[in-house]
Amino acid sequence: MGYFARVRASILDRFRAARRRGFFPVLLAGLPFVLLAACSSAPPATYDLNAATGGFAARAGRGQLAVLLPDATLPADSDRIVVRTNPQSVAYLAGAQWADKLPSLIQSRLIESFQNAHLLRAVGRPGILADFSLQTSIRRFEFDAARGEATVEISAQILGQSGRIIAGRLFSGTVPVASADSSAVASALDAALRQIMREIVIWTAPKI
Repeated sequence: MGYFARVRASILDRFRAARRRGFFPVLLAGLPFVLLAACSSAPPATYDLNAATGGFAARAGRGQLAVLLPDATLPADSDRIVVRTNPQSVAYLAGAQWADKLPSLIQSRLIESFQNAHLLRAVGRPGILADFSLQTSIRRFEFDAARGEATVEISAQILGQSGRIIAGRLFSGTVPVASADSSAVASALDAALRQIMREIVIWTAPKI
């Protein structure tokens, strides 16, 4: 068996093993080629995320806030649901996806969370006449299969009009996941995100 045939056979074996567990492995650069799996005829289940509502116990601010598009790198910078299989490896949950790319989806739900809180004069995307900007970075947004929990970590910085950092903080949350079923995983990640977005609103509003 030639070199490329052996590599192809190795990738196929890994893919079949991951698919039996319900995951699609993330293939990194550096391989001689990438094998594209044929998709089944059934479309993937699509899941949305929800804005935080209620429980905004914070002093109201007086300014206007622009929520920037969150920073993210692969695998979070996609519409796939990430599964951490061990500390060094991640995969995508098979047959499931988010309703949009994750950074865009979180930006929209974060804006809605601020609007639900009614603590600021105005909140929107860049382009509004804002006194401050909120820059966030998605560090983790994944189902930790070993721990059986949804894990979300988002760092946030409040920026002045000159771009100077006014304040910064790391927010994290975990929610237990009963099973590796896609609906259970998506629901737990949604709950962890809503918890964090509520904390971000409460932390941000008094500073604006």
